[in-house]
Amino acid sequence: MEYTPEQRAAFIISECEKCSSADPYEIFSLLAGSDFVRMHGPEHHILDGACILTAFRNAGGKIDLHSSLQKLMKEGLRMPGAACGLWGVCGAVTSIGAALAIIDGTGPLSGEDWGSHMEYTSAALARLAGTGGPRCCKRDAFLAMEQAVGYISARYGIELKLSDIKCSFSSHNTQCIGSRCPYNTG
Repeated sequence: MEYTPEQRAAFIISECEKCSSADPYEIFSLLAGSDFVRMHGPEHHILDGACILTAFRNAGGKIDLHSSLQKLMKEGLRMPGAACGLWGVCGAVTSIGAALAIIDGTGPLSGEDWGSHMEYTSAALARLAGTGGPRCCKRDAFLAMEQAVGYISARYGIELKLSDIKCSFSSHNTQCIGSRCPYNTG
């Protein structure tokens, strides 16, 4: 079945609201194999940040998960696919950056917190750039989530869990970089 971007986003949000895990990778793994999440696609611009918001709340973070996920969905739907190659910024990183901005309630006119999320995004983008391409939405999500877990611990004192990440998607990715991927199990 083919879904619209809005349908994919709504499924992601609905499923995240049912999750009780404080491990963003575990949440991601539950959803990423669903038929509403493609191997590569702009639904990751919502999924990746949604996993962080859900894990954050489940680890004791003080957010209204429903309204936070709704805000993230609105932001994520604005970003087009292929932003990594066409704009030079990965949707996994921007999704999680948006999630962090939602947690803090920051915006373009915020004061001292204005650049705090850019510390996360710049570090995460550096890790992605160091891995090289072509793109892989799953690998990029894993790298971005790993970076976010440390950032969240340092910034908020909230300890998210993070399973040992092993990619189970490589057989579905014709552009898989194999042994150059830090999550490759082959």
